[in-house]
Amino acid sequence: MAHNRQRLGRALAVLLALLVWQAAAMWVDQRILLVSPIDVIKRLATIWQEQGFWSTIWFSFYHIAGGFLIALTLGVLLASLSGRFPWIETLLWPFMVTVKTVPVASFVVICLIWLSAKNLSVFISFLIVLPVVYGNVLQGVKSTDRGMLEVAQVFRMPLIRRISYVHLPQLKPFILSACSTALGMAWKAGVAAEIIGIPDGSMGKQLFYAKVYLDTDDLLCWTVVIVLVSVLFEKLFMKLIKYAYGRLERG
Repeated sequence: MAHNRQRLGRALAVLLALLVWQAAAMWVDQRILLVSPIDVIKRLATIWQEQGFWSTIWFSFYHIAGGFLIALTLGVLLASLSGRFPWIETLLWPFMVTVKTVPVASFVVICLIWLSAKNLSVFISFLIVLPVVYGNVLQGVKSTDRGMLEVAQVFRMPLIRRISYVHLPQLKPFILSACSTALGMAWKAGVAAEIIGIPDGSMGKQLFYAKVYLDTDDLLCWTVVIVLVSVLFEKLFMKLIKYAYGRLERG
């Protein structure tokens, strides 16, 4: 019941936001500055029929999701090693602090010297997600129940079973929190990299040209598409993680 009320409340909040947007567009009365949500919906109804629409979505999805998954894997691995060997944590500290503090735009411009624009969003997504995953998982590793580890060691539990039945359950809230936070950051950073690098066939390039040609309809339309793809990927990935944990808990 409470969940239904929450969903109704969110739906009403979205409706209110759309009404405010419509009122603002009518008040400005300049399509080049702000188009109405009705115009954006009309454009959404036709843009998916254009040649290259789905390949553009796939290009950005493939690169940004790939960067996220690489960062997730490496972040968990590095955090596990840092929790086991303190000298590794000390060695990685300046790198993680640098990645967390340097602006994304600076990284994008620097990386354009080393990488092609096509692969830029992969690396930038990876770079932004890595410290988030690493920090969360490292905190989880440090807070792991030592008693459970000692029991596993006494009974000489194999490494795979120790990871499956001791480490992963203990790290569940930290991994879920890291993924929930990092997924949105990956898309923001990845699309920003595409806008600066302008790789062919990317959603970032579509945003860039919509801005250049003052095509506000397409600018907001592609923004909506990016948000929808990002949210859909986040929901599906989080459900997959929770499903995997459910299978693990059921043995």
